[in-house]
Amino acid sequence: MRNPQDVLPLPPRPNLERYRKLAKELVKACKSADETAISAWTDQWIEALARQISRKWPLTEKTRDANRIESFARQKLSTGCTLTNAQFVIARSHGFENWPKFVHHLDALTQKDSSVARFEAAADAIVTGKIAVLKRLLKQDLQLIRMRSTREHQATLLHYVAANGVENYRQKTPKNIVDITKLLLEAGAEVDAPANVYGGGATTLGLAATSIHPEQAGVQEALLQTLLDHNAIIDRPHSAGNKDSAVAGCLANGRMKAAIFLANRGAGLTLSSAAGIGRLDLVLSYFDDHGTLKTTATKKQMESGFRYACIYGHTDTVEFLLEKGADLAAHGGDGQTGLHCAVIGGHLDTVKCLLRRNPPLETKNIYGGTVLGQTLWSAAHGGDPENYIEIIETLVDAGAKIPERHTPVNKEVDEWLEKPCRAHLVLVRRKTANH
Repeated sequence: MRNPQDVLPLPPRPNLERYRKLAKELVKACKSADETAISAWTDQWIEALARQISRKWPLTEKTRDANRIESFARQKLSTGCTLTNAQFVIARSHGFENWPKFVHHLDALTQKDSSVARFEAAADAIVTGKIAVLKRLLKQDLQLIRMRSTREHQATLLHYVAANGVENYRQKTPKNIVDITKLLLEAGAEVDAPANVYGGGATTLGLAATSIHPEQAGVQEALLQTLLDHNAIIDRPHSAGNKDSAVAGCLANGRMKAAIFLANRGAGLTLSSAAGIGRLDLVLSYFDDHGTLKTTATKKQMESGFRYACIYGHTDTVEFLLEKGADLAAHGGDGQTGLHCAVIGGHLDTVKCLLRRNPPLETKNIYGGTVLGQTLWSAAHGGDPENYIEIIETLVDAGAKIPERHTPVNKEVDEWLEKPCRAHLVLVRRKTANH
């Protein structure tokens, strides 16, 4: 699976023989002359699983999961319609590295008093906020606190409080997660234990800081403070995964508040992360009296910090870095220039600041979106309509081309784009500006 977190939940009473039969049915579908056989196999598996599990499974999520597993199955079986490959597809779809480990897990679950069964029950108790159940399980088996999941990520129970990196259906943050975290730590959980997610080395602190779920639940800062109070290392390398420190990981994942929180508690900052949290005073310290970049920072850090400052709307920092030579056309490999970043963040003032420097307007990102195309996408995915209409007007006035074809955005933006006189007004504005 491309993303080990996008896995299917197990039914309440998984049956190994049923899974063996499922694997044989996949082999049969693979060998079938019917091109839709694998798709039908996937749909039947998902529907059967949906009937067995008690959690809500929205149709859009079921469809997405079915499509993902079908794609993975076709890719793996392209090397051969073998039982081994089919079993591998099933094991990986549930988050296990291979079929033998999956079988071992299922065997352990049939024993209610096994450590594996208790660990799974404890993980469920954490993400559902059932602290009494968790206390009982820890009392029954003190070894749970240091045990690791048999899934690929090998997370400890403490990692589950971060709602990040573990199986996606368990990425939840109950309101009492801070009390649960304290319970686990007081029971002896290793605060900086690494999990095998996002390239390895990720700690609970790094995962919690970069997770959207604690932020949405309104408990992220309290959770991070609890971990720090129990001596979590704030600057542990790779703590956020992907070789990122916690602050860098926060900025890369849209968690600026968490980045600022950690910076205010002593986390180290580079030029990039200082620009990302809007600390112009620290950004200034990376340049000498002649405005030249010091040896303590790199051009790459400056460009990265410039884009972070754009996406988070730190216009004063953006202006300063432009004066120091930040490249308006540069991107981090995804085609997202500073102006792309500013419209993603919905920052009109930053957009205007960049437009005064004549940035490229029609450069396309890896998704095929120009700056205005990215604006329409961002407006359609949660952006404030009134704010984005102002940004669209500003970009069009600057010469950005409205895509001839685009998917519906939202009522307000669509009405603005569809006004018959829109093209005429834009032309008049441009002529007026030129005179």
